[in-house]
Formats: sequence, C-alpha cells, structure tokens
Amino acid sequence: MNMNITVQDILNRCDHTLLAQTATWEEIRALCDDGMKYHTASVCIPPSYVKRAKQYVGDRLPICTVIGFPNGYQTTAVKCFEARDAVENGADEIDMVINLGDLRAGLFDCVLEEIRAVKAACGDKLLKVIIETCLLTEEEKMRMCEIVTLSGAEYIKTSTGFSKAGATREDVALMRRLVGEQVLVKAAGGIADLEDARAFVELGADRLGTSRIVKIVKQSEEQL
Repeated sequence: MNMNITVQDILNRCDHTLLAQTATWEEIRALCDDGMKYHTASVCIPPSYVKRAKQYVGDRLPICTVIGFPNGYQTTAVKCFEARDAVENGADEIDMVINLGDLRAGLFDCVLEEIRAVKAACGDKLLKVIIETCLLTEEEKMRMCEIVTLSGAEYIKTSTGFSKAGATREDVALMRRLVGEQVLVKAAGGIADLEDARAFVELGADRLGTSRIVKIVKQSEEQL
C-alpha cells in the first residue's frame, strides 16, 4: 500500500456525498461545512438542494449533483433539462446515469448521442458518466470506455451506489486502462475505508464518490 498517498490527498479527491432520499437541508449544510473544512473535491447532493447549497458555499467548494438518477431511463430531453437546470442553479459538476437498456440492447450510437447531448447541456461544467458497472458484462464495460472517450465527457464513473454493488478494484483498473488519456475515472459506491480509498487511487481513480472518508477522519480526530 502506497503510504505516500496522504489522507489529505484522498480527501482532495473525494466527492463528499449525501444522496439519501430523506436528506434534509440541515444535513446538506453540514455536508458542505465538512467539505469546506476538509477541502474535498466537491459535495455531491440532490438537485433540489443545489441552488441553496451554492448560495451557502459560494466559491469555497464545488457543487456536484446527479441527473437521470439512479436508474438512467429518463428520456434524453429530460436529462438535458435536468442538466441545464442544475447548471443554472449553480452546479459545477454533473453526474449522469446512462440508459442501461439502450446499452444492453446494443444501441451504442444512442448511448453516445445522449451523453453528447447532456454534455452540450452542461456547457463548460464537468460531466461524469455513470455506467453502473455491477449491471454490465465485461464487453459492455469495455464498450462504455470507448463511448465515454468519444463523447467529450470529462469522467467515467463506476456506480450510483444505489444498485446491487459499487466500485471494484478490477473495474477501476479496466476503466483506467481503456479510456482515453483525457478521460478521468471516478470510483463510487462501497469505498469502505482509507486503505480501500488508497487502493482505488493507486489503480487510477481521480475521484472517489463516498460519504465515509470524511466520517473516518472526523472520528480519528475525536479520538485524539
């Protein structure tokens, strides 16, 4: 394990996440407070809280939100509307879910065109493409690496965290190997602890979608 990857290095890569259906503004505000205190890459929050969170943090912390979430079967028009609305409300980063049915049916051009349309709706804001690896075959994962590379999106992301499994080390290694050099990798879902986080970073994850790392750091501080 590479201990040269410090705890702060890991925090700097974290999209500090709260996407529970029951999340309250008080919980989102506390998430933002922690994100600012620990210098996380962003906070990833439900779209309904984006405007209020952006007003709260200003330029001190990027705001990330999700669209087509968590199932990905909304129409392209709806996803594009969601993306534009989120950007207008102050989102700096957008995590979208692909249409898994189209992928499973082999409609690769449709999947590509939808991602391109959502990227256009995002403008200059970052787009992360969630491919939900736990539901895909190896061939489908490989094809999605190719599609995301062609799409113009900045990131490929493993998982929503709302399906039957999250990121695996094998999937992150595969994605890092097969996506284009300009595409970054986000591992999300099931990142258990700092050792797990370090392993994902070593394998090529540029971002980590997790709620656990900040909690672990806070707990360790309380024990001092």
